[in-house]
Amino acid sequence: MNTSQVQKVVVVTGASQGIGAGLVDAYRKLGYGVVATSRSIGASDDPQVVTVQGDIADADTAQRVVDAALDRFGRIDTLVNNAGVFVAKPFTDYTDEDFDQVTGINLAGFFHLTRRVMPHLLTSGAGHIVSITTSFVDQPNSNVPSVLASLTKGGLSSATKSLAIEYAGRGVRVNAVAPGVIKTPMHPVETHETLAGLHPVGRMGETSDVVEAVVYLESAPFVTGEILHVDGGQNAGH
Repeated sequence: MNTSQVQKVVVVTGASQGIGAGLVDAYRKLGYGVVATSRSIGASDDPQVVTVQGDIADADTAQRVVDAALDRFGRIDTLVNNAGVFVAKPFTDYTDEDFDQVTGINLAGFFHLTRRVMPHLLTSGAGHIVSITTSFVDQPNSNVPSVLASLTKGGLSSATKSLAIEYAGRGVRVNAVAPGVIKTPMHPVETHETLAGLHPVGRMGETSDVVEAVVYLESAPFVTGEILHVDGGQNAGH
């Protein structure tokens, strides 16, 4: 299809459900070709959506994602690092396995794919990276002990600013969205009332709240190095 040579292309990780699935739909509505990856993702009926199954913590998965994007579309314009894992435990209850899992997905996944995608973003002339972090990085809550989230997602927030400055003069913007607790399959319905109470506005976030924030950043050429809080006021206080 000839249009695949001129349309913009986005890579979305953690794309099989929740925020990731919402991002795939949103970018398709913007006319983007999409490369969607997760461990469990199936084939898409949409010829403009290419799916890649794999564990984002593995460097091999990152390479296969980039190869799939180039094979199908010939370019990459945007990367959304959405894949993530959140394990809330008292600090001394964390295990070595928890550490390996959380750092593997949240940090190694970001590093392996972002490093491989960056040369193609530079080629596009108007590349964009968006990473999904968490508001707990900036506003910890004693009711939700989550040091591994802060350790890893805090790293993404810092890396976002560092990359934004490194590439500011080279046509690549780098931003992040820091959500509060969002209604996704990760959170059982019976926990929703308690989780809603973590936000000053008194409700959980919707997938659409995060998706619309990413779409805004996509359309904001003067915004880079931004950590956009979409958290019902959590970042301001409690």
